Amino acid sequence: METRKPPVAVAEMLIRAPVEKVFGAMTDPEITSKFWFSRGSGPLEAGKEVRWDWEFYGVSSNVAVREFERNRRVLFEWWSDGEKPTTVEWKFTARPDGTTFLSAANWGFEGEGAVEHAIGSTEGFTLVLAGLKAYLEHGIGLTLVRDRFPDGVGGEA
Repeated sequence: METRKPPVAVAEMLIRAPVEKVFGAMTDPEITSKFWFSRGSGPLEAGKEVRWDWEFYGVSSNVAVREFERNRRVLFEWWSDGEKPTTVEWKFTARPDGTTFLSAANWGFEGEGAVEHAIGSTEGFTLVLAGLKAYLEHGIGLTLVRDRFPDGVGGEA
């Protein structure tokens, strides 16, 4: 079990869909690419390492799955080339009414910009969960992540 160290980014959302559907949307890049990144090299699975690409920004992240409990939890480390990994944990809670409560936490930020990185991660995961909700509940691709930086990450077109 991983120990969270401050600062910790947290975003949570009720998704009106069964846990199997929500879990699948977050772990299968064919679905995840509809509301978050543009391409993934493969599905998230126990012990697997994949790459996620945001082609519209020209950036990518490496993802190493550390713990994987189908329909319950995924713990992974992720990093861009040249950066130190941070840890992400997704918890999927099936509710009696057939909905799912999804919690995303990201920690391991260090150094002078740690608080700013945690704030940015909170914002990012909030957009991801809102995009997931719109996609699964209404079939709408809001392009929230793509539209967050219309001039490119850091204002670079």
